[in-house]
Amino acid sequence: MFPTKIRFALSSVSLCLLAAHASLASAADGGIEQLHQFLKSTQTARASFNQVVINKSGKAGQKASGDMLFQRPGKFRWNYEKPYSQLIVGDGSKLWSYDKDLNQVVIKPMGKAIGASPAALLAGDNEMEKNFNLRDSGEADGLAWLEATPKNGEAGFERVRIGFKNGLPQAMEVRDNFGQTTQLQFSSFERNAAVTADSFRFTPPKGADVVGE
Repeated sequence: MFPTKIRFALSSVSLCLLAAHASLASAADGGIEQLHQFLKSTQTARASFNQVVINKSGKAGQKASGDMLFQRPGKFRWNYEKPYSQLIVGDGSKLWSYDKDLNQVVIKPMGKAIGASPAALLAGDNEMEKNFNLRDSGEADGLAWLEATPKNGEAGFERVRIGFKNGLPQAMEVRDNFGQTTQLQFSSFERNAAVTADSFRFTPPKGADVVGE
């Protein structure tokens, strides 16, 4: 499910992300337990992110940053600000990807896709075990990590790792089927942030090339 262009490499992750209040979990809880507590207590969230793509030889590639907003289940707004401008919006039925430089909008049906995507772990429903095998993967860098592998062999990625600290998802790693890993660091979380219906609506700009439905 990852497009070939690097700037679209995280569209599925963009479906992602994320926050819980520090008091909801103790440092002793494993990653899976903190994920469950996060899902039970969070309906909306906003955060900033920094992203880097690591190729299969371990070399860091393009870096990006921006902000995101989501409303569970399945609505999100993922905005890349640097080094390029790209907006990805999931309205619950369609996925809109707008590349400002190309003045192009790509539309895809969300359907069941979010269920087997990294997004489902944070912005989906509470039944992630239907689509993922979950396991705690210990502590590293001060975070409690969990690893999720998709049950569907056509998911488009090998695995997702999420690092929690005191109930907050601090980091996320997505390894695709080509050996490329996308790493994200989250900051400035606001859990159960106020959102409006317009936050998850998208209208193609006048003159934009629209591809898809």
